[in-house]
Amino acid sequence: MEQFLKVGELIGSLKALMVFQDEIQVNRRQCGLLVDAFDLAFASVAEELRTHFRFAEKPAAKWRALEHPLKELYRVLCEGEQYVRRCLEPGDWWSKAISRHCNTDCVEFHLHNLLWCVPVVLEAIENAAESADHDDLHKKKLIFSKKYEREWMDPNLFQQKLGKSYLTSQDFCSRLDSAWKEDSWILSETIAERRLSTTNPLTKQENKLAELLVGPRGHLHPSSVLVGSPDYQVRRRFEAGSNHKEVQWMGESYVVKHAICDVEALMNEISILSSVAHPNVMQYLYSFADEERTECFMVMELMNKDLSSHIREASSSRRKVPFPLLVAVDTMLQIARGMEYLHSKKIYHGDLNPLNILVKTRNPSAEGFLHVKITGFGLSPAKKSKAMANPCIWHSPEVLTQQQSGNGLNLTDKADVYSFGMICFELLTGKVPFEDNHLQGDKMSKNIRAGERPLFPCQCPKYLTNLTRRCWHSDSAHRPSFASICRVLRYIKRFLVMHPDQSLPDMPAPAVDYFDMESSLSKIVSNWARRDDPRVWEVPFQMYAYRVLEREKTGVNMKDRTSESGSEGASVCGDENVFNGILDDTLSNSTDSVKLSLESTPDRNKKTPTKLLNGKANMQPLGQNQKTGAFLSPRGSCGQSVKRNSERQFQPVVMSSGRRTPSDHPSETELV
Repeated sequence: MEQFLKVGELIGSLKALMVFQDEIQVNRRQCGLLVDAFDLAFASVAEELRTHFRFAEKPAAKWRALEHPLKELYRVLCEGEQYVRRCLEPGDWWSKAISRHCNTDCVEFHLHNLLWCVPVVLEAIENAAESADHDDLHKKKLIFSKKYEREWMDPNLFQQKLGKSYLTSQDFCSRLDSAWKEDSWILSETIAERRLSTTNPLTKQENKLAELLVGPRGHLHPSSVLVGSPDYQVRRRFEAGSNHKEVQWMGESYVVKHAICDVEALMNEISILSSVAHPNVMQYLYSFADEERTECFMVMELMNKDLSSHIREASSSRRKVPFPLLVAVDTMLQIARGMEYLHSKKIYHGDLNPLNILVKTRNPSAEGFLHVKITGFGLSPAKKSKAMANPCIWHSPEVLTQQQSGNGLNLTDKADVYSFGMICFELLTGKVPFEDNHLQGDKMSKNIRAGERPLFPCQCPKYLTNLTRRCWHSDSAHRPSFASICRVLRYIKRFLVMHPDQSLPDMPAPAVDYFDMESSLSKIVSNWARRDDPRVWEVPFQMYAYRVLEREKTGVNMKDRTSESGSEGASVCGDENVFNGILDDTLSNSTDSVKLSLESTPDRNKKTPTKLLNGKANMQPLGQNQKTGAFLSPRGSCGQSVKRNSERQFQPVVMSSGRRTPSDHPSETELV
C-alpha cells in the first residue's frame, strides 16, 4: 500500500508542476504527453486495485505481492518527473533549444519504460486477486482466463478492448507518433518569429544558431559557431592521444570529437551518425568545419565512462557478480534496443564491445541503473582500433574467418548478435570472456572458430545463460534477431520484478522457455520481427501476447476452463463487461482464425483482413477445452526440459549437448 501511495503523491507533484507548463520553452508537447501518460497509468492501476483490493486488505501478502512492481513503476515515474523538471528549469532559450530539441528520450526512453511497466503491474494485481480466498475467487479466475484467451490476441482487438488499460488507445498512440514532430514545428515557428522581429532583432551569432537548429541533419556548419562562442571552453581530454574532449558550450557540457584531416573523408561517418536519433545510440548532434575544410568538430552528448571501465569498478572480491540481475538485464535490454534501432536503419556495427558502449548513472537514487549509449559504428575499419588486450574475443567465428582470409569484412546483423552475447557474459559474471584462458591471438581465434565459448559460473540463472548461448551460437542462422532479443529481455525483466529475490538459491525459474514462445509467436503473428523502426506503443501488446502463450504452455487457462464445466459459469457473465460487446462475434468467427498482423498504425481506420494459417483455422472456439498434450514442457537450448516452478533450486550440474549437431562443439559444454 505504501508504494501505491508514493506513486499517487508523485502524480500529484507532476500535476502541480504542469500548472506552469506555459513556461516550458522547449519540448512542451512531449512534457504534456509524458504527464498525461503517467496520469492514465495511475488511473488504470487504481481501477484494477479498486476492483480487486480493499484498503485494509487481508491477508497482507496480497499487498506485498505488489510491492516490487509498484516500486518499479515509481522509479519510472521519478525519472519522468526529472525530465519535466529539467524542461521547466529557467535559462537561456537558445541554450535549451540547442541541447534538447534533438532529444527523443520522452517517447523512446521514459514512455517505453512506462508502457513496459504498466502490463507488469496489472498482471501482479491479477495474480494477487487470483490467490485470494474470497467467495468470488472462481469468478475472478474465469474472467482473467477469458481475458487471456488466444482469440483476443489480435493487435486491433487488443487496442479496441484493452487499449485504455494498457495505454495503447488509438488517440494516445497518435500522440506518441506526433509529439516530437509538433515540438520541432513549434521550434521552427518560434525561430521564424524571432527572425522577423523588429523590436528585438537577432544578433549575428543568434542567426548562426538559428541556422544550426533548422538546418538539415548532417550539414556542416562554420566552426566559428562553436569555437567562436563566448562561453566555449575546453575542460579536459579523455585520454592521452584521444581526439575526444569535454567542452563547455552554451551553458551545457558536451563531448567534441576534433579531427584534423580532409573533411570529405569524414562525410560518410558524419552522415550516418547525424541521421540516428535514439536514447541508446550516440549521435552527432551538430558538425562543424573550418573554411579550408581541413578541421572538423563533431558535438555529442557527454557520458561518464565506457561499460568496460564501469564493470571493472563495480566488480570486487565481495561481490559474486558486478550488478543485481535486474540492473544487468535492464542494461542488456538498452544495448539490444539500440542495436535493434541501428539494424532497422540497415546500420551494422561490426565492432560491438564494452569499450564502444558508454554509460552514465541515471540518478543518485536509481539503485545502480544506467543509461546506455552505443558508439563506434559508422566508422571505417582503420578507425575502429581501440586498445584491447584481445579483440578477437568479441568477434564472431565467421568474422574471424574473414579476417584470416584477408578478403575484407562483411558486416552482418548476426555478427553483432554474437558480440552482444559476449557482452552479456561480462555483464552477468563481471569477467572478460576467456580471461582465464592462457591462449592469445591466433590460437584464441582458432579456438573460437572451433566452437570454444566462455564458461558460466554455476550461480548464473539458466534462463539468462540460455539467452547468451543462443546469441553466440556457432551457426549464425540460429542466432536470434535483436527484435526477438528485446521482446525476450522485456519478459525476463518482468519475471525479475515479479520474483525479486533471485539471488537466493531456491527462487523459481520461468516455467517456460521464452525463446520457444518467441518462436511460436513469430509463426502466429505476421511481421512479428519486421525490419522497420520499432514502435514503443507495440510493447504492451507484445507483453500481453507473451502472457497469453505462457498461460497456455503452463496450463493455467486450461485448468480454469476445466473448472468452469458444470459450475457457476453462467452466473459470472455479468462480471465480464469488458468482453461482452464482442464475445458473440468472436465465437462466430473463431473458425476463420487468422495469421495475425502487426501492420496496423494508430491512424489506420481499416482493419487488416484476416488470413488462414496453413489453410486451416488456427484457434479453437472460446471455452473449448484443449488437450493436455498441448502443454508439454518446452526444451531448453541444451536439449533438456526447462525447469518448472516446482524446481526450486539451481543445481550446479554439467550440461552436455547429448547428441551433437554439426554446429555443436564439445567446448560449448558449460556450468549452469
